[in-house]
Amino acid sequence: MKPVAIFRHAPSEGPGYFATFLDSHDIPWQLFRVDAGDTLPADARQFSGLVFMGGPMSVNDDLPWIPHSLELIRQAAQAGIPVLGHCLGGQLMAKALGGVVGRNPVKEIGWGEVVAADNATARTWFGETRNFDAFHWHGETFTIPPGATVILGNSHCANQAFALGKNLAMQCHIEMTEEMVREWCELGMEEIASASTSPAVQQPAEIMENLAERVNALNTAAQKIYKKWVEGLVR
Repeated sequence: MKPVAIFRHAPSEGPGYFATFLDSHDIPWQLFRVDAGDTLPADARQFSGLVFMGGPMSVNDDLPWIPHSLELIRQAAQAGIPVLGHCLGGQLMAKALGGVVGRNPVKEIGWGEVVAADNATARTWFGETRNFDAFHWHGETFTIPPGATVILGNSHCANQAFALGKNLAMQCHIEMTEEMVREWCELGMEEIASASTSPAVQQPAEIMENLAERVNALNTAAQKIYKKWVEGLVR
């Protein structure tokens, strides 16, 4: 089986629980450290699927790797190779597939409920799950590309996820581990302080409360979503 390509855009925003899931299902994967200058592949067909992680930059920034990533997403979509995006990764997918990325009404940082849409596509991805607590760290959001369907939302960000065939783009984070949450809070203390007036920004102490239980519940929700996504891998 061809490996799943995982694209990391910041050292602290690796694949997290997603890598654990792939390993537990004996699915090979290859990490491309965009932040470290790794050479990006030219052809999406080298892989069974493409996965784009988060990052502090905007997809609208003038960065040399962004056009390449957008082209890989388009290649994969045209070739029937599933793409999965987490936060920045979801925004990359939206832009590549015809959507627009811009400022969200509020910055969203910390734990927050996401609610499955009442449509057949959402039920395909989430089954009987109607809501769960995801992790958030974003100030921008995406519109839904032509042909795609919104499948998750909440009161602070209407478009938390969309699906287009085998492709899933998320604004929220479901890949979190306890270690990642702690590191993000440490690295992002100034950002949290500067955005403290947002009703969707939690302080580190609130984020860390019952952390093990929250992460475990998120991993359980993520496992169901990842299981559905890997069904579409090109084998």
